[in-house]
Amino acid sequence: MDLGSMAERLVGFKRHLRTEVSLDQGAFLFSERGVTALRGAQIGALVALLDGTRDLATVLGARPGGMGADQVRHVLTRLARAGLLAFRPPNAQGSAEPALAYWDACGIDPDVRDTTKRVNLVTAGAPGDTAAVSAALEAAGLQLSAGDSDVSLVLCDDYLHPDLAEIDAAHRATGRPWLLAKPIGAQVWIGPIFQPGESACWHCLAHRLWRHRHAEACVQSMLGRRGPAPRAAVSVPPLAAAAANLVALELVKWLGGHRHPGQRSVWTFDSLDLGGRFHELRARPQCSECGDVSLMARQARRPVRVPPTPKVTGAGGGHRSLRPEQVLERYRHLMSPVTGVIKEITRDPRGPASFHSFRSGPNLGARVGDLDSVYRGLRDESGGKGVTALDAEVGALCEAVERHSGRFHGDEERVRGSLRSLGERAIHPNECLLFDERQFRGRAEWNATHGPFQHVLEVFDETAETDWTPVWSLTHERHRLLPTAMLYYGAPGGSNAGALSADSNGNAAGSSLADAVLQGLLELVERDAVALWWYNRTSQPEVDLDAFADPWHVEMRELYFELGRELWVLDLTADLGVPVMAAVSRRRSTRREHILFGFGAHLDPRLALRRALTELNQLMPATLAADSSDEIPTTDRDARHWWEHATVANQPYLRPTTGEAARGPDAFDYRPRTDLAADVDALVAALGERGLETFVLDQTRPDIALPVVKTIVPGLRHFWARFGPGRLFEVPVQLGRISRPTPYEELNPMPMFL
Repeated sequence: MDLGSMAERLVGFKRHLRTEVSLDQGAFLFSERGVTALRGAQIGALVALLDGTRDLATVLGARPGGMGADQVRHVLTRLARAGLLAFRPPNAQGSAEPALAYWDACGIDPDVRDTTKRVNLVTAGAPGDTAAVSAALEAAGLQLSAGDSDVSLVLCDDYLHPDLAEIDAAHRATGRPWLLAKPIGAQVWIGPIFQPGESACWHCLAHRLWRHRHAEACVQSMLGRRGPAPRAAVSVPPLAAAAANLVALELVKWLGGHRHPGQRSVWTFDSLDLGGRFHELRARPQCSECGDVSLMARQARRPVRVPPTPKVTGAGGGHRSLRPEQVLERYRHLMSPVTGVIKEITRDPRGPASFHSFRSGPNLGARVGDLDSVYRGLRDESGGKGVTALDAEVGALCEAVERHSGRFHGDEERVRGSLRSLGERAIHPNECLLFDERQFRGRAEWNATHGPFQHVLEVFDETAETDWTPVWSLTHERHRLLPTAMLYYGAPGGSNAGALSADSNGNAAGSSLADAVLQGLLELVERDAVALWWYNRTSQPEVDLDAFADPWHVEMRELYFELGRELWVLDLTADLGVPVMAAVSRRRSTRREHILFGFGAHLDPRLALRRALTELNQLMPATLAADSSDEIPTTDRDARHWWEHATVANQPYLRPTTGEAARGPDAFDYRPRTDLAADVDALVAALGERGLETFVLDQTRPDIALPVVKTIVPGLRHFWARFGPGRLFEVPVQLGRISRPTPYEELNPMPMFL
């Protein structure tokens, strides 16, 4: 700081600081934020002069404590840089009035603060007592102006009130900033201050708000209405007065020049428990009003290049490019019931804490556009799993973001045409869905007796116009087209709506693009291996937990035993050579065994085993609740049938192969690599050797930035009931598990229900 320009100003401590001098200890500055100690034999003499009545030249010339002018200048410079001193004009008020002390605490010079600012008061809906707000603004020294003003204050009864769209547009047209506030209701909302061209706009906020009001949107649609549902007015005089004055305070601070990160947030104040919280709002680069709505479409048209991505140590449950604590820190702002894509992440309370099962909101892959979930079962919510709580919390965050990013928003790239008109560019949907012709013929009877995830779709009309989205082939470096309604949850399917359905198979979020692609491919490989085992009902070798020498395995086996359950693991690894494992658990000595499984796949067999066990742990809390009551924890028909009837006696393929040694880590051909992109390349090559082409759709949303992809490998099997020709019948024979392909009629009649 240059003190030369302050020579004629009065120098003193800021008014919100109270000083005390001790001859032996130095000086102390007291404020409501704590105590600052100033040490030194001469500091007391200097502090006594800094009462705001002397100009800088006088203080320098006084030689306090015998210090020279240069020494005094040095100390004053340090105090000023620490934000402890104020330099006031010669006519400044010397008294430490509470109001002046407040502005000093804000870091605003109250002696030069402009008090002539004008505010335009605007309302949307019925925001309560606007007269109280007007009075609070005037008491704060602000001038109300219906015309030209420095800032607008917009009061509303709901942050989604439709009038706010027009108000936002008007302010963006003029560039005038505006503060949005809801002073009515048991929960008061204040902020953000929208600054056109610099901050997010109201549409960015509304997009996130509707994310948390899905049920309300569905009800409004059912009632033939648009916008938010009206609510009863809720207020009491003390709350109304407090809200009015808080709004006025925030405005007068901002107009006075005080800036803090919370001004670009929504601050919610709950009057019932006096809790307050900031909800950070960031601009959506793809916003149709303040951003570039073409970003997602342009992204889909670009090739997907997986760059070299070194792995980090300490990455929890898999090979990653960031440690879990880094992911949580970088994307923590996405967790908010107001401005986030995730309302909250909570531990599932129904099971032991050591299961580390976390939940992060509705599974958007299972419910889109309906008031009630189409599937009230084990997968009804997004969640996370892990050996540690941190791993599970980060997993829950990533899965919720993955499902949000995979939902249809309307700005995705779409090419209109029929399968026949698009020719070789288009991939026939059934190359991925893999239904058998016999399934199509018997779909009405099948669908009447099975859960929604197992429903057989209608036959795809090759002549009907449909929306298609490009997907990038990592195998042949080209774009092909798949129906948009297969790639994004809730995308319109047009006349082919009954023939198309999006699911989460191959969807993945990751700490980098390479991480996400690898996780997506591993899920496809896992589901394929599960299907080969499940529908052919082949006996599989046991995995030797002791051979992996992981103390956590011992802990889990002991915990399951204490819960009255058995636990074992099967090796499902198929022709691709990627370790795939199934952790299986059943109740001991009961009629209903409540058998459940968790699956895991990874290039490293140790991680495949951990993933299988942690997935079992993630799904187990609902099962444990059923164990204690002997009730079935789902309304899904297939899951209920399994819970009611399945035992290891009538489903013997659940038990390990007899007479074969259990497999330890040395039974798997694993070659560690240091780069995630190298793992992706190796896996794409292995798939290509079997005539399987790998496709990727980058679903990363610009406003979120956490990499999300959908990976597609036509020909790999889903573990749902898809009985078309191909690997399901051929690979078990090639592996020597069975001597002949399983006849269609002899496939497992119980669909995999997870």
